[in-house]
Amino acid sequence: MSNKSDGVAAVERALSILNAFQHNDEALSLHEIANRTQLYKSTILRLLASLIRFRCVQQLPDGRYQLGYAVLHWGSVYQASLRLDNVVVPVLTELANNTGEGASFFRREGNVRLCLYRVDSRRSIRDHMHAGDILPLQTGAAGRVLLAFDSSVSEYPESAVIVTIGEREPDIAAIAAPVFGPGRALRGAVAISGPASRFGKDAIARFSKDVRSAAIELTRRLGGDENIFANLR
Repeated sequence: MSNKSDGVAAVERALSILNAFQHNDEALSLHEIANRTQLYKSTILRLLASLIRFRCVQQLPDGRYQLGYAVLHWGSVYQASLRLDNVVVPVLTELANNTGEGASFFRREGNVRLCLYRVDSRRSIRDHMHAGDILPLQTGAAGRVLLAFDSSVSEYPESAVIVTIGEREPDIAAIAAPVFGPGRALRGAVAISGPASRFGKDAIARFSKDVRSAAIELTRRLGGDENIFANLR
């Protein structure tokens, strides 16, 4: 029993070292790893020896450490095995349940946006959207998100969430946020939509938090850096 506990603890400590590396880090010193993991340097050095042996970490000539190519290999295996519907639909289902409105995932296709996935509201009065629908890119919350957070733009808006009321359809409101993949590439936009009469001030504030949380969760599941949202309201 003791050996099993020690083995799990060792794995968790090794993973904490790998998680210490962040998106913009070129390399980390032993001191920096210790500060981020709160582990003793002697413990880190023992674990680093194993991580280096399995090519998870490599040591540079100046003594600092950076992630090894095994991590890139795991990332490519994960991306190759990833089925987008298995990732997106459960998050949309939860978002629709939390807000009571229909939830969608959009991707940009040239000068239009395509609804890839849709989970309808359970309410009888709702926004009638379907997977496969093609909509304008310049109108509606999701379209505005796809334009504002496109990989070609030099500066993002201050807020991750965009709200529109009566823009695509006179009586329809929508709230959307961006979803990122590896390398901060925009993978799409997650959105809810429904009758504008249900999108009062308090509802918008509550729904915006739900949509933002869904965008962060999808970004995490798709291999993106959820820390992007730390700089966005």
